[in-house]
Amino acid sequence: MTSTSYSSTRSDSSISGTQPTVADRLEDGYGSAEEATRSSDTLLINEQSRLLEAGGRRIFKFGFGQSPFPVFAPAVQALAAHAAEKAYLPVQGLPALRDQVARFHSDTDHTSWEAERVVVGPGSKLLLFALMKSLPEADILIPAPSWVSYAPQARMAGQRAVRLEATFETRWQVTPEQLDAYCVENPERLKLLILNAPGNPTGLSPDTDTQKRLANVARRHGVLVLADEIYGLLHHRGQHRGFALDYPEGTVTTSGLSKWCGAGGWRLGVMHVPSELGTELFARIQGLASETWSSVASPVQHAAIAAYTRTSELDAYVERQRVVLSEIGQWCAARLNDANVRTHAPDGGFYLFPDLEAHREALAARGITTSSELTARLLEDAGVALLPGSAFGCDPSQLTVRLAYVDFDGAALMKSEQATLEQATTTTLIQGIDAIVKWLN
Repeated sequence: MTSTSYSSTRSDSSISGTQPTVADRLEDGYGSAEEATRSSDTLLINEQSRLLEAGGRRIFKFGFGQSPFPVFAPAVQALAAHAAEKAYLPVQGLPALRDQVARFHSDTDHTSWEAERVVVGPGSKLLLFALMKSLPEADILIPAPSWVSYAPQARMAGQRAVRLEATFETRWQVTPEQLDAYCVENPERLKLLILNAPGNPTGLSPDTDTQKRLANVARRHGVLVLADEIYGLLHHRGQHRGFALDYPEGTVTTSGLSKWCGAGGWRLGVMHVPSELGTELFARIQGLASETWSSVASPVQHAAIAAYTRTSELDAYVERQRVVLSEIGQWCAARLNDANVRTHAPDGGFYLFPDLEAHREALAARGITTSSELTARLLEDAGVALLPGSAFGCDPSQLTVRLAYVDFDGAALMKSEQATLEQATTTTLIQGIDAIVKWLN
């Protein structure tokens, strides 16, 4: 029998002759800190902000991307009416809900959703993982910047995560040329390209021409596309273009209630897998679901039918969110650009991705050379909670941050018809942006 040799850090057990503990074996079994799977940065900043506030600090909460708006009222009423529902529902989801989801997205996105190819999950986050885990060996192509959980999920699923670096000049979008070059250089493996539009952390979407060219490249190389369109309904001009419109046979689309319906804590996501992808992948996703989450909570699924039923009330609810988010996002971007912080005005959602490169020399004089140092000092000095660009896959030396402009009273603004920035409910948000500018100067 061979024995495990432990390093000098465990010399206490070696000297005493004792066997390594479970904790020793766990520590030895995990890889480097970089390889280990850790808590999501977005969730960590939310908890850190709460702790600082509990200690008496005033914190401008731009770190956590949670909808500031109330849940759509008819859905809340439906949830209450179905609170006594206790049966396990079908793994794939309640048939009436899948029918409604298919109609809803076919109508709003002008793409073809088939009810029998819809899967309902406990948030779109787990559906994303289920897709990656259900694939054979694949390269998961992830734009940098992109949402913090894509790369960790790819590694947890046993897949290879590959970063495709975007730039300010390309509006933080992966270009068709980048995708084509990677596919030409790496022809042997299946590839899954993740596209999130409007995007987290950027708030941006590709223009129509770029999206069509990306679709053509994906089709030519047989690339599977995962279109994470959780913010699609919150495109500020109501002009979201589903990727499946340009590449229907190769696009798996996910969405859910967390952003446009304000129901993040309800944990209900939906996925559409086109029939052109065959039966095996779909069967594997359902098999994974059956062995993990079993089914989404019954009351939530019944309530979601109301959320996915299109009415004039629902349209007005979504449109008011778009108006509010657009006005606030445009103002924030303009204020930061005036302070020499390069920031693209958002297309949708509630994020900005400012680039502070113009302030590099002044920040270096203050001992700040990385995005994580930048956000740590902003939180400490100015009470502004942001996330570093490095959390989203960017080079740590790149002075980028994600700003979630959600620190306002969404419920009050939903009831008002006044211009958003005239409302007292936006005072905290305005003061937070001003605090960033003041700190820089």
